[in-house]
Amino acid sequence: MAVIQVAPGRVRNLLQERRPRRGEPLFRALVLAAAAAVLVVIGGLILVITQQSLSGIVHNGGLAFIGGTTWDPVHEIFGALPFLYGTVVTSFTALVLATLIGVGVALFVVELAPQRIAGPVAFMVELLAAIPSVVYGLWGIYVLAPWLREFVETPLHKAFGWLPIFAGTPIGIGFLSAIVVLTIMILPTVAAVSRDVVAAVPASQREAALALGATRWEMMRMGVLPYARSGILGAAILGLARGVGETMAITMVIGNAPVISASLFAQGYTMASVIANEFTEATTEIYRSSLMEIGLLLLIITLLINAAARLLVWRAAGGSSARSVLA
Repeated sequence: MAVIQVAPGRVRNLLQERRPRRGEPLFRALVLAAAAAVLVVIGGLILVITQQSLSGIVHNGGLAFIGGTTWDPVHEIFGALPFLYGTVVTSFTALVLATLIGVGVALFVVELAPQRIAGPVAFMVELLAAIPSVVYGLWGIYVLAPWLREFVETPLHKAFGWLPIFAGTPIGIGFLSAIVVLTIMILPTVAAVSRDVVAAVPASQREAALALGATRWEMMRMGVLPYARSGILGAAILGLARGVGETMAITMVIGNAPVISASLFAQGYTMASVIANEFTEATTEIYRSSLMEIGLLLLIITLLINAAARLLVWRAAGGSSARSVLA
């Protein structure tokens, strides 16, 4: 059987001749423009918010503004620490709860549930992301807050009121309601990404653990979770980014008081909710600029969180599978 040898350069020329060229420059330009548009929008957003914040930065300072505890628009004294505190308490507490539930859902859907059950469960969890934020807020005010006050906060206060975290008057509106609502809102993000990361774990990990006599739980604990740890952490950080920027629902249930309190029953504020609640009331330039300064701080934090999450998920899934997870 004769073997025909073709020079590598000739093969390359043949492939180039067969490759369609019509419209390729236009397509390349459109794709490049789309990619550049994203960078332009983000850069323009940062530039505009920074310009609008300059008066507040000059008036309030940098570290003094972040560490200040007084928010007094009448006397033009602005401190962002109560809002940072409220954002940290609600976001990180909700993140812990949502991560525990979301990873449990992911393991159930991928490892335990039959297909006829796994599909509907995954669909129902992801459907939570389609509910508008204001609906969560209304549900939190009229359903969740009275229920928490009657069946959760009052018993906790009677039994553990001597602890600072359960001190104060249970009224239903406050940090605890905001945490519960935020947990439900970020659960779809954590569960969906965790499910894809767990599904991306090679079957050899599971087979090796089972071959050594491990139970299903031991297989998940020793063979699946360590392999998917970085991706699950990335999913949690993506959920954190959603929680940090959540506005309307939290504004409706947190109470909107610029104070710092260790009690979960106390009312508070977040960076997003103070902007939404007070921007229409800002009648002076310094007041508006101070709110924009909070917005700039929130934007920077959100971008950093998202960048860290993308890196962690990419490390866990890698290549094209990571891109599909993040899509």
